[in-house]
Amino acid sequence: RQFKGTSFFDFVKNFIQDRKENPDYAPRTVVKYSQTLKHLETFATLKRRKIDFDTIDLDFYDEFIKYLYSKNYAQNNVEKHINTLKVFLNDATERRYNSNMAFKNKKFNISKEDVNNIYLSENELKTIYNLNLSNNSRLDRVRDLFIIGCYTGLRFSDLSKLNSDNFTTKDGKDFINLKTQKTGEDVVIPLKPLVKSILAKYDGIPPRALSNQKMNDYLKEIAQMAELNERVVLSKTKGGKRCDVVHEKWELVTTHTARRSFATNAFLGKLPSISIMLITGHKTEKAFMKYIKITKQENAISMYEYDFFKGTAQPHPLSKVS
Repeated sequence: RQFKGTSFFDFVKNFIQDRKENPDYAPRTVVKYSQTLKHLETFATLKRRKIDFDTIDLDFYDEFIKYLYSKNYAQNNVEKHINTLKVFLNDATERRYNSNMAFKNKKFNISKEDVNNIYLSENELKTIYNLNLSNNSRLDRVRDLFIIGCYTGLRFSDLSKLNSDNFTTKDGKDFINLKTQKTGEDVVIPLKPLVKSILAKYDGIPPRALSNQKMNDYLKEIAQMAELNERVVLSKTKGGKRCDVVHEKWELVTTHTARRSFATNAFLGKLPSISIMLITGHKTEKAFMKYIKITKQENAISMYEYDFFKGTAQPHPLSKVS
């Protein structure tokens, strides 16, 4: 597609329109692009600053970062907007609209912060699974879909679109087969008996998903009913300042908690990392390990299962008994 207009903002608007019309791009991706464009336009107006391909340099970067932090955004939100800006500039460079390579400078970069997000243990999932929600079909469906996610590792975008074509049987074993929406990866996921029992409740097809925001609201309600009241301290950079925020665990449960819970519980269950990664779609162990949310205490306890930490201590031959 030949984009009309040669200014930076003309290019970005055409870029976003192109993605809107392309079925390969998820609506939330287009929303992310539009949000960054809006911030760039607001920044240009507030600062009375001309933004075009030749003006996007390190000075621009410093000022734009300050503007984003002034919105009291977390570092990972700021990082998202900078990376989206780079998506625009990379595409413009490949199409020869841009020749300014300042955005390739290593200083034109903000690192993603490793936030201590939660996962739900097998016991916590069991508590949620055993909640009696028969008098509330809304929460019942949300709970069931969430539990399916906790034992398949699927992203919400894939979980919400499962249909009968995704369920297969081979050699008497049941699987989910699908091409993931975000990465286009083919994944094959074995079905736990617990998941099959939930599917049977809905004639073999998962309950219909609500919007991601509605799901998150209802999941917090469910987690609060399950009394997930453990105090959790999250450390993150917000507005450019490092801070600790205390939450009760139920406040932090979202649809993405399911994916982290799957990866962490499978890891704790001694499944090989490579086997889990083939389901989660992580390309590197470094990226995968960011999903493993066990505490140092949990890690230390799990090490007692290895022979290295087993056995009975014998008196030291040189020790003296008083």
